[in-house]
Amino acid sequence: MNIKVTIVLLSFSTILFMGLYFFFNPSYQKSLQAKYFYETGEYNQAYSHAKEAFGLDSYNRMAATIMAQSLISLEYTKYIKESKKYIKQIDEIVNQPKIEKSDKAKIKLICEIMKDSYVKLSPSVVTDKELVEKAAYYHTGFEQLLEKVNR
Repeated sequence: MNIKVTIVLLSFSTILFMGLYFFFNPSYQKSLQAKYFYETGEYNQAYSHAKEAFGLDSYNRMAATIMAQSLISLEYTKYIKESKKYIKQIDEIVNQPKIEKSDKAKIKLICEIMKDSYVKLSPSVVTDKELVEKAAYYHTGFEQLLEKVNR
């Protein structure tokens, strides 16, 4: 009976020590903050907190993971932002009374750039599905527009 009690106490003490270490370690505190910012969609802040946490403890896997995931999400955010900007430019061109060959070439170039940029994106399992879907939506739009311009 004494051995069982000792094993239970030793296990409980180990778990308690690990929990306290995790709770009071500044690296893991920063990681938890980074996780919060990542979950709320503030990827720049998540990246900066995760990078700081990783700098404090290079064995902090949580910080490394959040840092990598934030970079992926930032790439998707950048693609979506650029897509919106280019769609606005294309709308201005299309709304002109006459579309010149140079305008068609500009539209074609924009579509090709955005199509190639999309190929470079690679989502992970935890990447926000909404970001991935928005990027895919714009990519499809650029592909369809490119087909129309090439006719």
